[in-house]
Amino acid sequence: MTSSVDLPRRNTWLAVRRGLRLRCPSCGKGRVLSGYLKQAESCSACGEATGAIRPDDGPAWATILLVGHLVSPAFFVFATADAGMALKAFFFIAAVVIGATLTLLPRMKGLFIALIWASRAGETEPG
Repeated sequence: MTSSVDLPRRNTWLAVRRGLRLRCPSCGKGRVLSGYLKQAESCSACGEATGAIRPDDGPAWATILLVGHLVSPAFFVFATADAGMALKAFFFIAAVVIGATLTLLPRMKGLFIALIWASRAGETEPG
């Protein structure tokens, strides 16, 4: 019987870079997602099973945290008493929020899958 202590360490930073590029954390060749947010069951290149890894709400939380911190200064920059300018600023900020969210969300999911894979969280001992 082997324990997780006996298993070789996985390079966390390499897995993170691969996850952010939406690639398999093990080989870096196959895709970790089979759709926009649909998780692939396994890597098409190396066969690493990543489909059982459950990132749950982590990617959404990280996306909200990042987008909020990136966009909130814009509210102070565009703060004005002019209603016309405020409306233009609102639509600009809304477009940035939507674009950033749609761009970051799959990458955050890839990141969380890679981090969970690298830490071997949830792996059970054989036997």
